[in-house]
Amino acid sequence: MGITPQPGIMDIALYEGGKSAIAGREDVLKLSSNENPLGPPASALAALSEAATGMHLYPSTDHAGLRAAIGEVHGLDPDQIICGVGSDEVLQFVTQAFAGPGDEIIHTEHGFSLYPVLIHMAGATAVKVLERERQVDIDAIIAAVTPRTRIILVTNPGNPTGTMIPVSELERLVDAVSHDIVIVLDGAYTEYAHGYDGGVALAGSRPNVLMPRTFSKIYGLGGLRIGRGYADRAMIEIMTRIRQPFNLSVVQLAAAEAAVRDRAWVQNCAALNADQRGRLTGALRQLGLACDDAHGNFVLARLADEDEAAVADAALQADGILVRRVTGYGVPEGLRITVGDEAQTSRVIAALTRWREGA
Repeated sequence: MGITPQPGIMDIALYEGGKSAIAGREDVLKLSSNENPLGPPASALAALSEAATGMHLYPSTDHAGLRAAIGEVHGLDPDQIICGVGSDEVLQFVTQAFAGPGDEIIHTEHGFSLYPVLIHMAGATAVKVLERERQVDIDAIIAAVTPRTRIILVTNPGNPTGTMIPVSELERLVDAVSHDIVIVLDGAYTEYAHGYDGGVALAGSRPNVLMPRTFSKIYGLGGLRIGRGYADRAMIEIMTRIRQPFNLSVVQLAAAEAAVRDRAWVQNCAALNADQRGRLTGALRQLGLACDDAHGNFVLARLADEDEAAVADAALQADGILVRRVTGYGVPEGLRITVGDEAQTSRVIAALTRWREGA
């Protein structure tokens, strides 16, 4: 008799990251993973270098320094913060802590592709709710709630759609469901969404709301894998019980603390992104390519159909540019294009223009 995995494990489809190389090319422009074109801040690099001399020592188990820095910068209670290996691990904490076999976790049609993986890992049942024109439909989520619902996962701004739900709609969702259902407001791209707090007010005032955030995007620390979550103290205490004590290294903690304090860096990255995002969106529309108003660090271009998306993707790769096909996210006609700097955006626009003119 062979070994038998836990229920749900064999239902997990392996996660596929954005492509990063093109055979035979050294000038590849990678715009497939929503990475910061400016890289990490110098302050984080300096802190990492200094901390590296202490790599023989175990890191703190409570992440007190990083939690204090996050609390100081954002006006949050450090005791309501948990840190993880990327926001992915924070999402794993919440699904494993509050759901299991026989329970249901709601996610939306075009939400983060890791959600079903985490749901199956917990042994719970994934309930996919359709969106409306690539926009999360709060009424549809509310209608999908059953006595078995334990968690609702909402990405805002959406990935790969880039669309946003207004805070008033999030409040309506929280008010409509029972307080024994955990609502996760996944805000990996919050810093790029002008005027949006990522759900801070809701997470700080409701006992069942969790706000995960990441250091991978605007802070440029994707390769270090650091994330955080903010919620009621009781929820954080429960999740901390299943967090491995040394899940973040000394260099991760040092770099993240320096980055979160570097507000000038964040403002500069957000300004660059807003400028180039608007430029890319305008160019796509001038080329006759549909795209919604985007609120993250990427734009979702929609082609006529899946076949045309494949042709456009091939044309971009011929020019050394990698974007993300999002068939697995339920948008087969879509190409998700990370917003780069001015030169990178010019290169994308020029490549798409050549393709359009030659089509």
